[in-house]
Amino acid sequence: MATAFGTVFMPEMARVDFNGQEWGPAAMVPSDQLVLHPGAHVLHYSSTCFEGLKAFRHQDGSVHVFRMDRNIARLAQSSRLLALPEIDEAQVGQMIRDTVARFADEVPAPPGSLYIRPTHIGTEPAIGKAAAPSTQSCLYILVSPVGDYFAGGATALRLLLEDQGMRCAPHMGMIKSGGNYASALRPITQARAEQQADQVLFCPNGDVQETGAANFLLIDGDEIITKALDESFLHGITRDSILTLARDLGMRVSERQLTVDELLERAAKPECEAALSGTAAVLTSVGTLIHHGQEYAVGSGQPGPITAKLRQTLNAIQWGEAEDRHGWLTRI
Repeated sequence: MATAFGTVFMPEMARVDFNGQEWGPAAMVPSDQLVLHPGAHVLHYSSTCFEGLKAFRHQDGSVHVFRMDRNIARLAQSSRLLALPEIDEAQVGQMIRDTVARFADEVPAPPGSLYIRPTHIGTEPAIGKAAAPSTQSCLYILVSPVGDYFAGGATALRLLLEDQGMRCAPHMGMIKSGGNYASALRPITQARAEQQADQVLFCPNGDVQETGAANFLLIDGDEIITKALDESFLHGITRDSILTLARDLGMRVSERQLTVDELLERAAKPECEAALSGTAAVLTSVGTLIHHGQEYAVGSGQPGPITAKLRQTLNAIQWGEAEDRHGWLTRI
């Protein structure tokens, strides 16, 4: 039986602690335990953020991390917005490089990769600080060798359009925080049980935003339409990569408001496609939209050729099969 994505971890992780005044030295520690005081700020007030990025093995045996600088910058941004201690971006980068180098022999060949999970949590034992930030924190780098996210073959997803509730508080959307994912679990679980949906596409007041764990892209001919960046949803690095490659391929990229009405109208076109973008799944086709109890096929209802081309174009760079024209890879 295949192991679930992200459930196998390397035996050690890099860790560093902020004592209230400064960051200490980073060290490699066992990855199967993390000792926290029961009053730790993170356990009560969700002072936590994280990142997800990947390292890939190229045909010559070398190992490369994809867009590490952007992930570190986003972790720094999330930490600031959660009032966690300011991270040392250079130190975090070195921790990632050191961890990947230590387990370089465990990086699978494509389509597998080494999934990297930097995590920053507030550790101050102070349950009276509901309205104050943690002055102490811990940052660690977990790594997990993973296979193809679509080990059983890619299929087009079914999305329930939720036009009443939202994934998280609007000002929290651009923060990659655990609480945002937790708040989406109940509607996703209900959608799976009641509508056999794979995910929920949150569209508060008809504004098409994102699913519980991925950005949404609509592909209509040579145009990609996706919501313009604001603080209400996550600024996906895979999203940015796909949009950049789409422009390279001569496609038009429209970052603007997309309503549910326009989405359903465009989805009815035979050649229309839709996709979800994220680190784990890269780019996943959407075949069916469910709205107010009615199902709407997106185009043919099957994985689309433009989605496949964009995914393959990105994979080719990640796997060292195409030129890295944008400087996205960091060699370890």
